[in-house]
Amino acid sequence: MLDKNGFDQWAVEYDLTVRKSEEGNSYPFAGYERILQTIYEKAMEKRNSKILDIGFGTGQLTTRLYKSGQRIYGIDFSRKMISIAKEKMPEAHLIEWDLSMGLPDVVKEHRYDTIISTYTLHHFTDEKKISLLKEFLSLLTPDGKILIGDIAFKSRKQLEMCRMNHIAHWDDEEYYFVIDELKPAFNTMGNFEFIPISYCGGVLVISK
Repeated sequence: MLDKNGFDQWAVEYDLTVRKSEEGNSYPFAGYERILQTIYEKAMEKRNSKILDIGFGTGQLTTRLYKSGQRIYGIDFSRKMISIAKEKMPEAHLIEWDLSMGLPDVVKEHRYDTIISTYTLHHFTDEKKISLLKEFLSLLTPDGKILIGDIAFKSRKQLEMCRMNHIAHWDDEEYYFVIDELKPAFNTMGNFEFIPISYCGGVLVISK
């Protein structure tokens, strides 16, 4: 699992790495564009809305929303990736922050129509994921929603099958979503839906 410096070094090549993985339909980014497009379409259901992106990286998804007239706020811990994203979204409110410390106070001062996060939360344990999602939920407007696109599996069996098929590249230091195991916690938050996109990725929708 990469640390902050690792992501800074990866920043320039990140988009190319993702594209190669997606084009080869290979772990971990199989279905990446369809995941982003699914989140984009759901986030665009409300126009001129306030969107918080958790771990926006180089701004692949957020830039689309920005150019479509959405008001973008975001946090990421890679200074290099933030620099790349700022060139694409000069008017967005982008903050350098380590999510392991929760959300910064300046972010918690607002309420958001949509909170999105792509390929970020798998760096945290399930316990931390749930804690963060509850924090996100508290920042939503009454009809707001959380949209998570990430490496995710409906069952532990599906995860293990993927791991065996990609054992040479599998990262045992990451904590992928297993929906069946997280479902009891999701049920305490409100309404949720899992949309499987590829054999190793999907979109989680949570609303109050």
